[in-house]
Amino acid sequence: MAAVCRQGSAEHLRPSKTGRCDRDISLVPMALGFGEAMRLMRSRDPQCQEDGFHQLLPHAADHLDELIAQFEQEQDDHGLRCWLLELIGAARLPGALPVLGAQLDSSDESLRDWAAAGLKKLDTPEARTLLWRARANGTIA
Repeated sequence: MAAVCRQGSAEHLRPSKTGRCDRDISLVPMALGFGEAMRLMRSRDPQCQEDGFHQLLPHAADHLDELIAQFEQEQDDHGLRCWLLELIGAARLPGALPVLGAQLDSSDESLRDWAAAGLKKLDTPEARTLLWRARANGTIA
């Protein structure tokens, strides 16, 4: 099991002997945990990546601006970009509309699909209009 070491008021994961991230990180407050969750999502360990994603998922609305900034900065990791776009959509906030709308025109089918899913969750008149236009243009099914 991953051991917790305290540095100041923040908790950090210390690698366990097995190298796995099997501590329940959902208990780490997001005010202290956003950076840690992003670090986990960038890990080479698939379980750590999942842990980071699932730590952020219920708090996506609280961190929309940070998620958008991370999405815009990330260029190298396609899977991470998809996860970030999924989290942006999960926020269900009008502030996500510009990013989701822009990704409907992406040449990347995965990003288009996550953008469409996020717009469906947002379910505002503007989001529905973007989805209708994308369907009419054949951009999405």
